[in-house]
Amino acid sequence: MAQQKQILEVPDFITVRELADLIEASPIEVMKELISNGIMASINQQIDFDTAAIVIDGMGFEARPVRPPEPEASEEKRTGPQWRKLYEGQDPDSMVVRPPVVTVLGHVDHGKTSLLDAIRHTKVQVGEAGGITQHIGAYQITHQGRVITFLDTPGHEAFTAMRSRGAQGADIAVLVVAADDGVMPTTREALAHVRAANVPVVVALNKIDRSNANPDRVKQQLSEDLGLEPDEWGGSTLVVPVSAITGEGLDDLLEAVLLVTDSTDIRANPNAAAAGTVLEGRMHTGRGPVATLLVQNGTLRTGDVVIAGLAHGRIKRMFDEHGAVITEAGPSVPVSVMGLDEPPHAGDMFEVSKGIKDARVTTEMRRLEQDEAQTVAPVALSLEDIFARFQAGEAKELLLIIKVDVDGSLEPVVNSVENLEVQGLKVRVLHADVGEITENDVNLASASSAVILGFNSHPDPAAARSAESLGVEIRSYNIIYKLIESVELALHGLLEPEYADRVIGVAEVRQLFRVPRIGFIAGSYVLQGTIRRNAKARVRRKSEVLAEGLNVSSLKRFEEDVREVRQDFECGIGLSNFDNFAEGDHIEFYVRERVN
Repeated sequence: MAQQKQILEVPDFITVRELADLIEASPIEVMKELISNGIMASINQQIDFDTAAIVIDGMGFEARPVRPPEPEASEEKRTGPQWRKLYEGQDPDSMVVRPPVVTVLGHVDHGKTSLLDAIRHTKVQVGEAGGITQHIGAYQITHQGRVITFLDTPGHEAFTAMRSRGAQGADIAVLVVAADDGVMPTTREALAHVRAANVPVVVALNKIDRSNANPDRVKQQLSEDLGLEPDEWGGSTLVVPVSAITGEGLDDLLEAVLLVTDSTDIRANPNAAAAGTVLEGRMHTGRGPVATLLVQNGTLRTGDVVIAGLAHGRIKRMFDEHGAVITEAGPSVPVSVMGLDEPPHAGDMFEVSKGIKDARVTTEMRRLEQDEAQTVAPVALSLEDIFARFQAGEAKELLLIIKVDVDGSLEPVVNSVENLEVQGLKVRVLHADVGEITENDVNLASASSAVILGFNSHPDPAAARSAESLGVEIRSYNIIYKLIESVELALHGLLEPEYADRVIGVAEVRQLFRVPRIGFIAGSYVLQGTIRRNAKARVRRKSEVLAEGLNVSSLKRFEEDVREVRQDFECGIGLSNFDNFAEGDHIEFYVRERVN
């Protein structure tokens, strides 16, 4: 008697990758089965039920149609720290308290590095400080018998770059503010990045040893400008006066970190397979690819097979922050490892795999996905699709970054948009400041799925390039009510994108050629820019527009068909349904682009 096939419920449409997961097979096996049936499909391409049924039947199962489930309201992405996802679904009884991981951020001249150095040299155990032989981007100290891990990161740019890759290495952020200088634009920026990551903040009020230090004035700035109400004023933010030079207040700062740790309930399962964040990856002369890993859950051991981004391999050796060889590393421990096939990127998540074969298949799939993603324009949140995402349960709030030209405009714009709410869809301003839109703003928006709004503020060239490559939307306005109206329309799902024509090249007609059965071809000289075959064209005679919206029927250099011709070159141009050229006419080539 034939064995009954296992029945699998399949929705009307499913991607190749989802189908592979459903039948517990490699996506490559599924793609091979599709190819054997004459169907070419990429790993992220959707196939219909009938096609999926063919594959399922060929692999020993039986397909049954099922209605796709109603979309559930997804958990708010910013309701908790990223590290909690590493142990979702695990037995609560297996969780134990782990050491906190702390990052130090702030203005460049406010003493971040000096503070880190002071903590390192006063709190690393005697005999170890002199034995530090390598820098692995993190180190551990002991205070009152409890361990704290510090990330020696270069600043909030790196902090957000890690978030943009899906990682969040820090549990707590120490915001350094100089007592003699106060809140600076970079301070606001750093705090915006921390808040976007939903990481609790402790303020280190540094340089209190200086004669011109004014802690009370800075606390007032923290309260009024940043919304960080000091605990001694009845607020919830721990503000600790310290001096990196004299060491004053260092114990109090570490005590504050531990207090926040206790209230945050930072836990991990040391018996699970290790997972965490890549802090650094590099090629080392003599050692090959070397990676610094921060274990956030489980225990990492020599011999484990690790997947880190696109890299994989079996760990041959592990080193601690002092360069000593170790065989295992538990939660919150930073280690330098050898054995990967290539250096991973900072911010990649790593995990222990079942074996080398599984790790190789996983990284191959990730490469396929990455190659496929690079062939299409990046898609990020836009202002007009926030309502659709809200209805689908994919978003609960509209995150904005606002830049304005002058201080007087900042508060009215921020207050106006934050008061908007439609059917539970709220607006949250992640960061608001005066000045032009910078690359840091774009990185923050990319990592947080936010939209950038500028009032009389525009992106600098680096920011514009970065926004285009990352798919971040930037909208600029010069009238406040237009900005507010756009946000309100977006919350109602009524905002439509705006488009405009951009001239990419201009050619001057120098000579006419009559071609049998085709008509006149304009022998032309490209005056500026680049003219392209796939662009639209308009013909100008002095100030008069003779025709526009014309398709290019032919574009030749001598006898050769070409796709584009650059400035200072000659060519022959033919336009569909137009041959009324005259010498001296200008042909403008333009493309239609979205401006808002």
